[in-house]
Amino acid sequence: MGGGDKQFSRRAAIGLVAGAAAVVADAGPVSALPAKLTDVAREAKSLTIARIETFDVLIPQPANILAKPQPHRGGTRGRINVVRVVTNAGTMGYSFLVSSPGDVAAANAALAGQSLFAIDAHLKNGLAGWPAIEEAIWDAIGKTVGQPVSRLLGGMGLTRLPVYLTYVWPGPADALDPQLQIRHAAVVRDAGFKAMKVQMFRTDVQRDADTCEAMLANAGPGFRVMVDRTAVARGLWSYETGLTAAKALQKAGVHWLEEPFARDDYDSPARLREEVDILITGGEAWAGTEPFKRALIRGTFDILQPELRTAAGISMMRRVGQLAQAWGTPVAPHAAVGLAVAGRVQCSAAMGAVYQEVGPFTPSYTPDDVCAPFPPILHGVQPFRYEDGDMIVPQSPGLGLHVDDRALERYRVNGYERVGPGTGPPPSLP
Repeated sequence: MGGGDKQFSRRAAIGLVAGAAAVVADAGPVSALPAKLTDVAREAKSLTIARIETFDVLIPQPANILAKPQPHRGGTRGRINVVRVVTNAGTMGYSFLVSSPGDVAAANAALAGQSLFAIDAHLKNGLAGWPAIEEAIWDAIGKTVGQPVSRLLGGMGLTRLPVYLTYVWPGPADALDPQLQIRHAAVVRDAGFKAMKVQMFRTDVQRDADTCEAMLANAGPGFRVMVDRTAVARGLWSYETGLTAAKALQKAGVHWLEEPFARDDYDSPARLREEVDILITGGEAWAGTEPFKRALIRGTFDILQPELRTAAGISMMRRVGQLAQAWGTPVAPHAAVGLAVAGRVQCSAAMGAVYQEVGPFTPSYTPDDVCAPFPPILHGVQPFRYEDGDMIVPQSPGLGLHVDDRALERYRVNGYERVGPGTGPPPSLP
């Protein structure tokens, strides 16, 4: 296999990240369960989904944020979609993943009056196609029993989750000034983060590798750079080009190369893994468990990167994590920005993820910049806290967001502006 004094061996690299992530939840302060579990069981039998709602809110933007360009692509600045599940006991569960009025109408027809806790039955009755609604149901369940979703999902229950930021620069890749990327690596480091990911779209792969090497040098020791080819986004590489790129990135000290080939090509990444030490990753476009099974059997990737919406929601993500754990393969789930990170973080904490992607961002935004407008709908608090390159996993009940119901009504606006991805058809369930 390939080498290089700037690159750990694959096994050592994975082990290092996994070791940093393995901070298991302790019995810290969370809302206590009722004294008698029989009371919980009795109440659970009668607890149902009363209704499901979706609406948009328009949140005022702080002046310093208005002075910056849009933090990410699409939509009216400050306008976000809210999905709300209300139980017959009045408990409200929320998601900010985006769901259409049509999806919510279908979900009401299928789920209203049904048990809040019957997740598996609901998945087979359409919920697998409505990931935002499933997330809101999990939030309501967590609030009902007084526990964060990460604990309800079982598994490792990390209280700290290593994260990396993804930056996407506008304009043609070949026109992008490498010095800008080099400076922004220091911006990410100065914001307290230890890793970032960039796209690899230049015609000359060596120029991308040289830029990454300079980014690492500017950010300093302990900082990581990952690279994403994004499969077909700018034309497929031949195997030979992928091998050349992987070797150049390995020499530069890059931590991983993501999606170097077509997303339905399970064998070329596996072959590449045999020839280089740099980690080869992917899986964000796969729905359900079947593609992940194929990848694990064929040894396609060193790290799997499921995307919560595409995979079909929290429950399906958890199943992917269990499959990966059975094979001894780490997971580093795909990205989100703003409040859409909440469910991903809870699920990643349960899965023991080695990384959670946060982004993509327009440089030089940080997660705190993107979340700066949200305290007015969260009882004045920031939704997430970062420390030493990790996100502190929220331990409040449900998704851990302190949503202010009255504030949502105050900022509610008419109409619906879809800026998130479509839910698509539900995958087949095992």
